[in-house]
Amino acid sequence: MSASGGTKAIVAALAANLSIAVAKFVAFLFSGSSSMLAESVHSLADSGNQGLLLLGGKKAKREATPEHPFGYGRERYIYAFLVSIVLFSVGGMFAVYEGYEKIKHPHEIEAWYWPVGVLIFAIIAELFSFRTAIKESNQTRGDRSWTEFVRRSKAPELPVVLLEDLGALVGLILALGGVGLALATGNGVWDGIGTLCIGVLLILIAIVLAVETKSLLLGESAGLEDVEKIKASVVDGDTVTRIIHMRTLHLGPEELLVAAKIAVRHDETAAEVADAINAAENRIREAVPIARVIYLEPDIYNAAAAATGTNPGRTAEAPDTGADEAPDTGADEGPAPKDSGH
Repeated sequence: MSASGGTKAIVAALAANLSIAVAKFVAFLFSGSSSMLAESVHSLADSGNQGLLLLGGKKAKREATPEHPFGYGRERYIYAFLVSIVLFSVGGMFAVYEGYEKIKHPHEIEAWYWPVGVLIFAIIAELFSFRTAIKESNQTRGDRSWTEFVRRSKAPELPVVLLEDLGALVGLILALGGVGLALATGNGVWDGIGTLCIGVLLILIAIVLAVETKSLLLGESAGLEDVEKIKASVVDGDTVTRIIHMRTLHLGPEELLVAAKIAVRHDETAAEVADAINAAENRIREAVPIARVIYLEPDIYNAAAAATGTNPGRTAEAPDTGADEAPDTGADEGPAPKDSGH
């Protein structure tokens, strides 16, 4: 996902949420609707979340330092994780508390036209933001389903905005339903029930975001497609005969580390091996441009040594799955790797 695409969706969501938050709070002041108060806090929380995403994107662009030699690309993951915490605490828990209080102490909604009018306006604004997020996501989603896109995307901004906007739209519908039932029945408990449902929805979305961004923070490998491209680029069939084992790690959404032990012919000179490594690095960068940090270690392949522990992900009891090994020019090394997702 391009940073520009994510930024466009974030800015659209920020503009929509700020205008909606003001309108909802005005509606709460005139009507006393707890759904309106919960929704205004929800929109303020979403606005703060978009601010966090923009801040994370800016900080991630800082140059590497001796203290952080691989740069600050993971700042985007950290701020996306903070978004899930804010959404859970400020948005979800506050709405649950307000809903509980409203059910316990219901009161009639005053000036009903305020909350209804604001909710209709908010739905239109959120649809605009959601449409922008979908449009930007489709440029990089490819043929993946929306679930796969959210689970496997290495850039957190668009999945976060998509889930936030989806939650906002469903929350607005719940709020409109709660207000409508409260007006139709004259019982303010329905307003509280709508507020409580909004809180539960936000908590569920926050949990999903936390789980996905936690995986990114821990460090994820490249996707299956990029792994295959890297493997095909390393082996030249001449000096580099196979990949003994390989590891990839996202240093950020658009920066990939590649570390591999490669087999070279035993009769090659040091100069020939060095030239082969430089050529392999160039091929990797051409195939996968985000592979910016590459470490290739030459070695002489030994089948017995490889079988007993060259792969650090293996144990004595667990056979090698070939998850990080490329096919040899001859021997079979097991099935293709699986993309772990997150």
